[in-house]
Amino acid sequence: MAEQYAGMAIGVFELESECICFVALDAAAKAADVKIQAVERNRLKAGACVKMRGTVSNVKAAMEAALDAAKGRSKVVSHTVIAAPSEDTETAIAMTIGK
Repeated sequence: MAEQYAGMAIGVFELESECICFVALDAAAKAADVKIQAVERNRLKAGACVKMRGTVSNVKAAMEAALDAAKGRSKVVSHTVIAAPSEDTETAIAMTIGK
């Protein structure tokens, strides 16, 4: 599975509401050409983390759309874009998805 994302940027955002994560990822997918890699429940009460992949510009545009969609609906716990993930980062991402 990791091979299909080789060379792609990673965008990760975490919200306090799993439901709003789906609203936000829908907005992200509609705003830019990104692939949703995973949605994972987090250790917060009802939150989740979304991982998406694509070109740096597409991931940034998708992240902006996702955070905008979540604004006022759920607290954004964290978010980041990794433009060029290292091999170790790819391994760590793959391990968390395989849980």
